Amino acid sequence: MSPTNHTALEQNGKATLYKNAVLDDIKLQDALNSINPKFGDFCTRVAGEAWGLPLIDQKTKALITIAIDVVNQDQVGTGSPFAAHVKMAMQQGATRAEIEELFLFMCVYAGFNKAAGCFGTLNDILNSNQ
Repeated sequence: MSPTNHTALEQNGKATLYKNAVLDDIKLQDALNSINPKFGDFCTRVAGEAWGLPLIDQKTKALITIAIDVVNQDQVGTGSPFAAHVKMAMQQGATRAEIEELFLFMCVYAGFNKAAGCFGTLNDILNSNQ
């Protein structure tokens, strides 16, 4: 799938905003395909359709995926989607502070122990990008 004309790229380290955070992100699609080409194609088509629904903005959808990772404890291990979801949220304009506040919010609804490890993993992800 190729990027649409709606991709808005910003300079100087700011967010890369996409109209569709799955269908417009070629690096994400390449990463999914590297796991398994059929898996990558399936994820791109299905998730791309969900991310294309119009009522919830891309940043909110990205933060929701992180919240689901907290509940599912998907922040560590081979093939973990957590790092990709953090990067996706930040590409859509989410800040570290917003993600950390999301973890605090998730303490109440998912449990303190589930959210606790996410802070360390977030640090690892963001420190590896520097």
